[in-house]
Amino acid sequence: MPSLKEVKNRITSVMSTQQITKAMKMVAAAKLRKSQERIIQMRPFALKLNSILKNLSAAQLNADGDNWYSHVREEKKILIVAVSSDRGLCGSFNSSVFKGVNRLIDEKYADQFRKGNVTVLAIGRKSADYFGKRKCSLVSDYTGIFGNLAFDNVARAAEYIMQGFQEGKYDKVELVYNEFKNVATQVLRTEQFLPILPPAKDNTASQVDYIYQPSQEEIITGLIPKSLKVQLYKAVLDSNAAENGARMTAMDKATENAGELLKQLKLTYNRTRQAAITKEILEIVGGAEALKSA
Repeated sequence: MPSLKEVKNRITSVMSTQQITKAMKMVAAAKLRKSQERIIQMRPFALKLNSILKNLSAAQLNADGDNWYSHVREEKKILIVAVSSDRGLCGSFNSSVFKGVNRLIDEKYADQFRKGNVTVLAIGRKSADYFGKRKCSLVSDYTGIFGNLAFDNVARAAEYIMQGFQEGKYDKVELVYNEFKNVATQVLRTEQFLPILPPAKDNTASQVDYIYQPSQEEIITGLIPKSLKVQLYKAVLDSNAAENGARMTAMDKATENAGELLKQLKLTYNRTRQAAITKEILEIVGGAEALKSA
């Protein structure tokens, strides 16, 4: 049985940990409110813009075949954008992204991976740390985006991706991130970023016939890059909100677990203290009996 001092030290340690996890939960909750508002406001705009993007891209490709954003090439070189967090203590948030990327490679790009033609662009330090240890090329220039989550910072990453695709450095770009659903739920998403997929046949928006002013080429040349930047920004905002929700949930569970552990430790402390008192009483009684018999 542990000594009273050992149990007391453990109780003090668990209480300190509980205070930390409770504070982290409150911080995550405050950040969640802000990040949730941003993604809720951004999502309808991004979805509508994505629908227009697919229609415009398909329209230009059908018209003159000169839309490199939609060019489908032989998939020799693959870029996977893995959006994780900068810090841990958020449950399975980061591990789900890592598993999603690994599953994507195993199921679709195993040959390219064996040839060293799979590159991971890490958004978030955790993905940079994880994939830096794997046998694949790593682009880690954009890991600090969450330090200053602004559209311009995400746009620079999108520009790098588009330039790499246009120059033939990458033949296909996939995006893996956690989509925010609610505080307790994050949905892992794997989306094709480039080339741009055509609109679904059952999508009514695909029947829209646009009137271009001043010209189709000028509008598409300016709109498609901006739309792609918005799509990446929306994914990063989704991931940020999902991260805060996951961290809030994880810290709430950790606080509850610390409370349960404290109950057990206090019970152990009382039992140990009672045993020590009983032992002292027995020793006193034994000594008194010895004096009487002497």
